[in-house]
Amino acid sequence: MIRQKSFENEKPTLYLVPTPIGNLSEMTPRAVEVLKHVDVIACEDTRTSGQLLKHFEISKRLIAYQNFNEDASANGILNLLSQGYNVALISDAGYPLISDPGQTVVSRISAHGYNVVPVSGCSAVLNALVASGLIVQPFLFIGFLPSANNESVRKMREYKNYPMTMIFYEAPHRISRTIRNMRDVFGDRRVCIAREMTKMHEEFIRGTLSEVMEITDTLKGEMVIVVEGNRDEPEKDVDMSHILTMVKEAMECGMSKSEAVKEVAKKTGISKNRIYDLVHGRQEGENRIC
Repeated sequence: MIRQKSFENEKPTLYLVPTPIGNLSEMTPRAVEVLKHVDVIACEDTRTSGQLLKHFEISKRLIAYQNFNEDASANGILNLLSQGYNVALISDAGYPLISDPGQTVVSRISAHGYNVVPVSGCSAVLNALVASGLIVQPFLFIGFLPSANNESVRKMREYKNYPMTMIFYEAPHRISRTIRNMRDVFGDRRVCIAREMTKMHEEFIRGTLSEVMEITDTLKGEMVIVVEGNRDEPEKDVDMSHILTMVKEAMECGMSKSEAVKEVAKKTGISKNRIYDLVHGRQEGENRIC
């Protein structure tokens, strides 16, 4: 067990310092003070962070800390702490570690008994969540989905039965595909897309997934997607092979596949999405209806 009393010891410290996600006025006085106080600042991009520091008249030694060099950089920061230096870790925008580098260094440094001190500040996750109009607690932050479409859809299916509000990050060139896939996997749930937060063109788009699909091709900028959790009552355990047989029998009576799924869902109380996935072999086993 390691007990850290952050301000009751003189151990070297790693500070986790959030930076503005758009509006520079949201940089807190404490964040500025910490960056002026530390000996070294670890950042994702020395050019981007250099501009931020120049704005606040901060002149410090900068070192790069990125996903591709995280292991080596963590050892480098650990070495700096062992020499008595205090270090601040910042992201290009927002809070370190939240879909940004930092997990390795925090785990390693805390295990060695050095202080790891968080500084309050900007977080795109919380900004989007509290303004979404959806249920705030509980929530599940997922971040970026895999870039490959098949992997992205597979990941969505893992979360589709979760009852809590879900939060995703997404890039503009994938937003249309992602919203369409969410509609197909989750059903037509309520959603809020938060775009360009704290900037001049800040926008919150609230509606159903089907409704926001109509305008996603026009959206630009980094986005946060807040999606309603599964509001259905938990389904009782059933013999899904029997459900599959019911769908087949309905189709043999002349119904289309979609009509058969709706009819069986109505009779059994099982959700259409679950039966649809079963029919297409996406869960519950290998059987499917072609």
